[in-house]
Amino acid sequence: MSDEGFTHIALVCANADKTIEFYRRFADFTVIHDRRDSSGRVFWLSDLKRAFAIVFIEQAEAESPLGPLGHLGVCVKSRDEVDLRARTARTLGYDVSGPQDDGPPVGYWAFIADPDGHTLEISFGQEIQQHVERTRT
Repeated sequence: MSDEGFTHIALVCANADKTIEFYRRFADFTVIHDRRDSSGRVFWLSDLKRAFAIVFIEQAEAESPLGPLGHLGVCVKSRDEVDLRARTARTLGYDVSGPQDDGPPVGYWAFIADPDGHTLEISFGQEIQQHVERTRT
């Protein structure tokens, strides 16, 4: 089986273990690949819902963090889940913006800066799947 379409984005992180824990806790991602090569430690994170992964390459320090407006987006099942994850992130000392409700198609969202300053958006009520299905037909 070969992959087709958009399969990954690659980012740099300074501490693999902190990054893995952050994305496990706030984005429900799991490690699907982990290796060391000439670049350093390289690991892939996925939500296991499609053939897509975030590839992280561990370096001494992250380069050009993704954000604050550039971001990775993850949808959750409810507004309460957005609130809970934002509150937990604040409690743990992460920078958080929101939650904020921008109505359709943006929905209810919060930005959380990961350990390297890359921005993760947690949202509820976005309409991406609806737009994909409408465009396919």
